[in-house]
Parts: sequence; structure tokens; C-alpha cells
Amino acid sequence: MTTHQQTIEAALARITTGYVFPERTAAIATLLRRQLADGAYQGLGERELCERVSDDLQKACPDKHLRLLYSEEPQPMDEEPEEVARARFAQYARESNYGVRRVEQLDGNIGYLDLRMIAPADLGGAATAAAMQLLATTDALVIDLRQCRGGSPEGVQLWCSYFFAGDAVHLNDIYERSTDSVRQYWTLGHLAAPRYLDRPVAVLTSDVTFSGGEELAYNLKVLERATLVGRTTRGGAHPTARFPVAPTSPSPSPPPAPSTPSPAPTGKPPASNPTSPPPPRTPSPRPWSTSAPDRPDTPPGRSDLRHRSEE
Repeated sequence: MTTHQQTIEAALARITTGYVFPERTAAIATLLRRQLADGAYQGLGERELCERVSDDLQKACPDKHLRLLYSEEPQPMDEEPEEVARARFAQYARESNYGVRRVEQLDGNIGYLDLRMIAPADLGGAATAAAMQLLATTDALVIDLRQCRGGSPEGVQLWCSYFFAGDAVHLNDIYERSTDSVRQYWTLGHLAAPRYLDRPVAVLTSDVTFSGGEELAYNLKVLERATLVGRTTRGGAHPTARFPVAPTSPSPSPPPAPSTPSPAPTGKPPASNPTSPPPPRTPSPRPWSTSAPDRPDTPPGRSDLRHRSEE
């Protein structure tokens, strides 16, 4: 049986070698080892240990993606093959309608899009185009991200592309520590539905909005393409990867870090700060609407898909 100390040391080994801000890893290790020495984790069950360590990780480094997760079922210690993980996530994305929960026409010819996740562009491109085609003739648009818990950087890139003209607009850069490389994200030149230009866009946020949902809101705000309305989001900007550290406790360590054209605090995932208070309610739909059935908020299983999704 794996001891608490073995679990924590295995997690620290992953964090030390993979976390995107190496200058933060010493403080993380110091805090967790001090807690071990002081008996803070003594007598805790595995689930409680994961919760307590996650709290301590975020005290040392305010990154809500950096957590120790508990699994009811024993997990293999070798990393899952990418094709298996991708097939599982593709099924989840398909059953979730690729994140498009509702598309409606509201009073006054205002479009409404309820987006619950940001699917990878190669999986969700058709659903994205279908939604934007339905919204193409509206005079204004509300994008509801209040229940959006994350998704793919490439999916964020695709959604953003619909709100800017054909000229390339720089959206984001993601740094990968393991390869010491940077990937740039720009708006796309070819889209399968009309772009949504020269009309007002409002983005609804909440304290549930997370990760890829935050990036979508943040990009549209800082590039002056949308007004944010709602509450400050959770603050989990880094793409994630999960690594097994014990048979029942996979530990996520988000290796890459994004940077945007507008600066954000170093080492702290930025939350999107709305410029307007939350609305009292969502307006009622007009003649046409489409919606998908409710699905769980997160994909099953453990996978390293570079998707931004809350557990």
C-alpha cells in the first residue's frame, strides 16, 4: 500500500520536473513537506488526503488546475496511450454535443449561445459552424459561459475566429516547458460559417466559468470584441496534463502556460473580470431554438489531451 509520504513525493517529483513555473516548485515542496513533518496529513483517508494536498498546493501556487485527484477505481501507473484517451474524450464530446447546449433567438433578434465546453476544433468544428450559421442573421449576440468549465486551446481559437475579420489576429501563446517551445494561436482564415462582425457581443461569466471558457472570455474582452457581464471567473488559465502518482490518486500538473497580448500576473492564472454586474435572468427564447441534452460536466477516465477541463 502506498503511504501518504510516497504519494506526496511522487507528486512533487512530477511537479518539479514538469510545472511551467519552476520558480514556484521550491515553495510547493517546502509547504507539503512541512505539512508532512507536522502531521497535517496523518490519519487522513486517500480522498481526504487529495483534498488537503490540493488546498495546500493552491496556497503555495494559486493555480486551480494544480491538484491531487482521487480515483475510486485503481489506476494503471503507466500513462494511457494517447489514441485510447482521445477516443474516450471524442465520445464524451460527441455526447455533449461538442459543448453547444442551446442556440436561440431572443426578443429583439438577439442571438443566444449557451456553451458548456470548448471542444477541440477537429471534433467540434461542424457543431460550431452550425451554431454560428443559426446566429448569422441576429443583430446582437449573448454568449453564455456561466457553466463552461473548459476545453481545447484549438477550440478557443476556432470560436474566436468567428468574431474577427479575415486578417490574422494574435490570440495567445502557449509555452511548453518540457520542449522549451512556444506555440502561437492566431485567428483562422477559413471558416465553415459566416463570421459574426460589426455587431455587439456580450459574454456572460460566473464563478463556475473555468479554464478554456476563461480564455475565450478573456480573448474577446482584451481584443475589444465583447463586453463581459457577470462574476469574476475561477482562475485556471493553464492547459493541463494528468500524471499517475499512486494507484488511486492521479496528479495533474499543468505543464504549458499561456500568455496573451494583454499582460497578466506572472505565475497566477488570470481570472476574467467582468465590466458589468450579472443580469437578473436569461431572456426567454423566440421562435427557433436548438438544445442538447444535459451531460456530465467532465469527461470520464484519465487522459492527457491538452484539453482545458475541470475535474
